Amino acid sequence: MRRPGDLESGDVTGRPADQILEALDPEQREVASTFGVPVCVVAGAGTGKTRAITHRIAYAAAIGRADPRRTLAVTFTTRAAGTMKARLAGLGVPGVQARTIHSAALRQVRYFWPRAYGCELPPVSDARFRMLGESARRAGLSVDTALLRDLSAEVSWAKVTNVSSDEYPALARARSRIVAGVSAATVGRVLAGYEAVKQEACVIDLDDILLCAVGLLSDHPDIAAEVHDQYRHFVVDEYQDVSPVQHTLLELWFNGRDDVCVVGDPHQSIHAFAGARSDYLTGFLDEHPGAARVELVRNYRSTPEIVDLANEVLVHNLGSDEEAGRGGVRLVARGSHGPAPQFTAHQDETAEASAVASWLSDLHRGGVDWSELAVLHRVNSQAPALEAALAEAGIPYLVKGAERFFDRAEVRRAIVAVTTAARNPDPEPGQALARTDEVLSAQGWTPLAPEGQGSVRQRWESLQALHDLAAKVASSDPAATLADVAAAFSQRARLQQAPTIDGVAVSTMHAAKGLEWQGVAVVGASDAMMPFMMAEGPQEIAEERRLLHVAVTRAREHLLVTFARSSTAKGRYGISRFLRGMPGTPEGTSAAGPRRRRRGARIATCTVCGGPLTAGADRKLGHHLACEVDVDPAVVDRLRAWRSDRAGRDRVPAFVVLTDATLLAVAERMPADVEELGVISGIGPRKIERYAAELLTALHSDSARTGAGPD
Repeated sequence: MRRPGDLESGDVTGRPADQILEALDPEQREVASTFGVPVCVVAGAGTGKTRAITHRIAYAAAIGRADPRRTLAVTFTTRAAGTMKARLAGLGVPGVQARTIHSAALRQVRYFWPRAYGCELPPVSDARFRMLGESARRAGLSVDTALLRDLSAEVSWAKVTNVSSDEYPALARARSRIVAGVSAATVGRVLAGYEAVKQEACVIDLDDILLCAVGLLSDHPDIAAEVHDQYRHFVVDEYQDVSPVQHTLLELWFNGRDDVCVVGDPHQSIHAFAGARSDYLTGFLDEHPGAARVELVRNYRSTPEIVDLANEVLVHNLGSDEEAGRGGVRLVARGSHGPAPQFTAHQDETAEASAVASWLSDLHRGGVDWSELAVLHRVNSQAPALEAALAEAGIPYLVKGAERFFDRAEVRRAIVAVTTAARNPDPEPGQALARTDEVLSAQGWTPLAPEGQGSVRQRWESLQALHDLAAKVASSDPAATLADVAAAFSQRARLQQAPTIDGVAVSTMHAAKGLEWQGVAVVGASDAMMPFMMAEGPQEIAEERRLLHVAVTRAREHLLVTFARSSTAKGRYGISRFLRGMPGTPEGTSAAGPRRRRRGARIATCTVCGGPLTAGADRKLGHHLACEVDVDPAVVDRLRAWRSDRAGRDRVPAFVVLTDATLLAVAERMPADVEELGVISGIGPRKIERYAAELLTALHSDSARTGAGPD
């Protein structure tokens, strides 16, 4: 008996169901053919998760198990939604709604809002920085781009975790959320003021869309019933990145149905700071009794050498209280062997960038296209040295940002200009590229790349990518017109298929997630940058470890990992603890050869394992960070709480008060007085004067009285 919405076998795809499954490995086939219970897919990097879930949708349609028109495939980037639409089209499955969660929610809210509230949904504003700037000025702050970026992140975090502006100060201090130079109380006032500015302008922002959708479905059962009738089959990608409000909305959509498939990888959970919680993935079976778990472990992307490193990064020198990614899988390489990953150390960032440029040039001379190469860094401040080195070497490059290509202001303006110009017929055949270049030139495009970096370079790259796309249209059809170019731009924008230029990608590790290249250079792999110097506590350190895992798994064949020895921030020295001691990694040498020790100097040894202590933080402790020692976790928690509170009062980052290594040294040695405290490395006369009374009180108290003692 057919259920409502089910189709007869072969109604949609026009191909035998068994043929759809032939292209899948056993685990992917299990994903595609398991129905009747919710399915949780734990898919490691490069294991073909998109193939598995698109074939699941196609197979369900082929056997009459699901109606594509009542299927919602949820992604977390528009690019991923475009990829899924293209894959489904190739499988002959029309009608599936493949959308980001914000896009799907906005579509529903706009449709139902007038019925529920008797008015149109307020416009969605893209002027968050301007409105935040107004709120910040009302709070007495002097604003700049960096501060607005940090405040914007706090707005998003507060909304996706359902934290009000009144609750923000206490929760921000408890979770060590710091906006440089601004107290948590002031940030709370800015958040409240931002909501007031939005109300005055009668607009909502992107984060409000999900809250509106949750409220609409929760408060209006009739509307929820219509949504539940429209969407009966669900696939959700990147489930490890779901935030609390997203989880609430998804569960409202699911409505207890069993035709639900969620896909994710705990080892690629790298957005906790933005509110993402991987425990929604790892706890899916507990939340949905009877659900099935399927693991995709066969990595088809990278060589065995790279896969081995990616697996090792997750467990190497793992701290006793650190969890790299509970519930993840260990990858099994299925590709051909390739060169071993290279590790190099350099004197400073300039030498490091120059060496990376030489490595890229060698690969290109060996036949690798520039567009198949990438340089990944941890923070944006590392990019200028890399861009300068690439420019000096004559290597074309493009800066990959988190912003979607077709959302860039210069791209939108250029497409509108081309579309407008296309209304006038071409004066003669074969002029499509020439006319496109005329329009792009008026928008600031030049045949040669500008000498500038940053935003100047990115604007040119955007227009150059449109020029290259127009050139492809013209070369494929000599009779193509400007209207054909405009149509190609429109189609690419609809599918979010961003054009590319033949250049090396320069990207942060976060922005590189979901991408891959034949060769990847991971730069700045020092213990000051990986983990990042601001990371505190086992959870944040574990996320930094997972971020390195993500970076490594972007490479298919060639991988270079570099660091500069001059990077000694926060007392850390040498290669990242996630890599230290692995075969092939530099131990105690720089690019110029062995470091000469001062006469009489000696290398300290670990009091636990007896091994050499080469990192500054390890020498401060007297043992490796990874070596377990007898320290009371409650003491560490009290000291961290005091440090966070003191940093908030002083309006400085926590590491300025005490570095992690110094804090741990205090917890281990438990000094009884100022004299014993002053013996600990990292606590000099100034810190004694400023912090000793409070620090000793916090250390020896069952509850940290953070306000005690002189300032």
